[in-house]
Amino acid sequence: MVHTKRVYESAAKEDGTRILVERLWPRGIRKEALPLDAWCKEVAPSPALRQWFRHDPEKWNEFERRYRAELDANPGPLQPLLKAARHGPLTLLYSSRDTEHNNARVLQAYLQEQLANSKIRAH
Repeated sequence: MVHTKRVYESAAKEDGTRILVERLWPRGIRKEALPLDAWCKEVAPSPALRQWFRHDPEKWNEFERRYRAELDANPGPLQPLLKAARHGPLTLLYSSRDTEHNNARVLQAYLQEQLANSKIRAH
């Protein structure tokens, strides 16, 4: 199961593996103060895409399409996340104030689709 959570929320046992999926370190948090298992910058949207989007909900559908295209073009960095999700709960950490329109939500859906497709191929 893949979950999302803001970095500013408390860690919980149910989070399982906690991976930061932002290209930039979250503001206001010391590195030693954020409980996480990994920081996977490579799975975050490219700087150009992030700057174009600027968390504008009106650009959401196009952002999601472009970000998925980036993920399709570079599947290697996704492997540790897929592996973690196969072994237990995975929580994708993000810093955006917008809990609905952020890269972690897109990545969550993308990973769940990849996991479902790999189960279908395995049978």
